[in-house]
Amino acid sequence: MKKDKQFPEGFLWGGATSAYQFEGAWNEDGKGVNIVDILPHGSREAVPKDHKILPDVFYPSHGGIDFYHTYKEDIRLFKEMGMKCFRMSIAWTRIYPKGIEDKPNEEGLAFYDRVFDELKKQGIQPLVTISHYEMPLYLVQAYGGWKHRCVIDHYVKYAKTVLDRFHEKVKYWITFNEMNFISTIPFCAGGLLIRGKDNKEQDMFQGAHHQLLAHALVTAYSHGSYPDLKIGCMVCGTLAYAQTPNPQDAMEQLECDRETYYYTDVFVRGRYPNYADSFLKKKQVVLHKQEGDDEILAEGKVDFLAFSYYFTRIAPINPNNDPDLTDNERMLGKLENPYLQRTQWGWVIDPVGFRLALNKFYDRYQVPLFVTENGLGARDVLCEDKRIHDDYRIDYLRQHIRELKKAVEIDGVDVMGYTSWSGIDLVSATSAQITKRYGHVYVDYDDQGNGTGNRFKKDSFAWYKRVIETNGEQL
Repeated sequence: MKKDKQFPEGFLWGGATSAYQFEGAWNEDGKGVNIVDILPHGSREAVPKDHKILPDVFYPSHGGIDFYHTYKEDIRLFKEMGMKCFRMSIAWTRIYPKGIEDKPNEEGLAFYDRVFDELKKQGIQPLVTISHYEMPLYLVQAYGGWKHRCVIDHYVKYAKTVLDRFHEKVKYWITFNEMNFISTIPFCAGGLLIRGKDNKEQDMFQGAHHQLLAHALVTAYSHGSYPDLKIGCMVCGTLAYAQTPNPQDAMEQLECDRETYYYTDVFVRGRYPNYADSFLKKKQVVLHKQEGDDEILAEGKVDFLAFSYYFTRIAPINPNNDPDLTDNERMLGKLENPYLQRTQWGWVIDPVGFRLALNKFYDRYQVPLFVTENGLGARDVLCEDKRIHDDYRIDYLRQHIRELKKAVEIDGVDVMGYTSWSGIDLVSATSAQITKRYGHVYVDYDDQGNGTGNRFKKDSFAWYKRVIETNGEQL
C-alpha cells in the first residue's frame, strides 16, 4: 500500500525570533534608536509625544534577553534542540542608525557576520527578516514613517547592503514581517503616528503601498543579483469564519479574508487584486501611485509565501463599527467563537484553523509556504529543581503540527518549513512582557528586566527535539 506523502527530506524545522525582542544592547556599537526603543513596558502603541527615553522608565527592548552577548550559548542550545533553521531579523538601526546615512555601520554588520558564522558552525540555516517592526525612529520624526515615499529608498539601500554582505551566508530572506498588520498596529508595523481625526486608513494603506514597492524592488534586486537566494514576504495568517450560515455573513467572512489577500496577492501575483479599487473606496482611501509602480510590483513576485499563525476570528471583526477598537480587538475581533478554548491572553486555540489557512493560501497561490511563527504565550513557572513543566505548550504545538502534517500528507500542500515562536523566551510583541513566554528555553528575567539571565530547558525542549529528529513522525 502506498504511503501518504510525509514531511519532505530537508524540511526546515526551527524557531523564530526578532532583533528588538531578544538582542538587547540597544545603544551599543553604534546602534541607533528604533521605534520600539521608545515604547515603555506594557505599551505597544502608546507612543510618547516627545519620543524621549526617560531614565526612570523600563523599556523591554533595551535589554531583551541579551542575545547580543549570549548568541554563542543560545545557538548551541538551538543545535542541541536539533534546529535545522533559525529565523531572526537584522536590526535596521544597527546597520543605518538613522536610516539616512551614506555608509553602513561596520560594527553592526560585523555582529551579524559573527552570528551567521556561528549558525553555520552549528549546522543551522538562518532565515532572515530584513524589517521586523523596528524601523529607525529618525525616519518617523523626519518623514512620518512609511506614509512618505522617500522611505522606500532608505529601506532599499539598507536591504541591498545586507543582501550584498550576507548573500553567501544566508539563503532564505523575508522582506517584511506581517505586513498586513500595518492596519492593526500602525506604529510598530509602519512607523505611522495616527493623531486625532486623521484619516488613519489613508495613511495605513498609502504606507502599505510604499512597503509593497520596497518589497518588490528588493525582491527583483535579489533575483537579478543573487538568483540562488529565496525571497519571501510575510503576513499574519489570521483568516475568519462566518458568524452564521446567513449568506450575508459569508460575505462578511470574504471581506475579512480580503484584508489579508490584499497583500498576499501582490506578493505572489505581482499585482493588486481585482477588488482593490472598491476595497479602498469603501475605506475612503485614495492611493497615490506614480507611473511605473505597477511594473515595479510585477517584478517583485516571491519565491515563497511566509505567514504566522496563532488564531482565527469571527467576521465581522467590528460588528458595531466602533471607531475606538483596542489593539487586541483590532487583532482578535470582537465576536466570540463558542467552539474554541482560549489562552491566558485571550487568543483562541484553533489547530484545525491552521490546516484551513494552509489550504486556503496554497489553493489560491500554488507556491511554497513557510510557517514562520506558531506558538503559545503562557506564564511558565521555574520550579525549585530548575525545571519548567510546560505540558500545555507541548499540547498546543502537538495539535498544530498534527494539522500541519495533515495539510502536507493528505491535502498535498507544499510547505518548506516550520519555525515555532519562539525557540527561546523573549519580550512579547503584543504585551511587552517577558512573562508572556513562548520559548522552549526559559530565560530568567522578569518584566522589569530583573534576574540572572540564565537559560533553562523546558520540557518542550526535549519534546520538540524528538519532533525534529523524527521529521514530525513522533508527536
